[in-house]
Amino acid sequence: MKTLTPLQEAVIKEGKTEAPFSGIYDNFYEKGIYVDLVSGEVLFSSLDKFDAGCGWPAFSKPVEEVKYIEDHSHNMIRTEVKSLNADSHLGHVFNDGPKELGGYRYCINSAALKFIPYDRMIEEGYESYLYLFAE
Repeated sequence: MKTLTPLQEAVIKEGKTEAPFSGIYDNFYEKGIYVDLVSGEVLFSSLDKFDAGCGWPAFSKPVEEVKYIEDHSHNMIRTEVKSLNADSHLGHVFNDGPKELGGYRYCINSAALKFIPYDRMIEEGYESYLYLFAE
């Protein structure tokens, strides 16, 4: 198992949030997929990533099923997003995303993700997801 940094541990296991505009994937738009840092399960595609200006990577939808949990922290009611198998805290989903993309904004911590570039998907064992990028 991968050794997590203190920030990754705080985000993934304790449900903390990285500082806005600090994550490596906030302003990052390469072609590929984003997977759970712990389990490697596929979460998001670069095709569904957009600039929400919120300071965290934003996606319109997940590629595979994720868990949704009602979160009452910080005197708010939000919907927490967790990975299905590893139960990693990823971030939150909001209904203020672009209407033309479905209306959702998955606001996700970079610290919970690993990016797999399109040209390494086969090598990394994600060839079954190449269909996402078929034209």
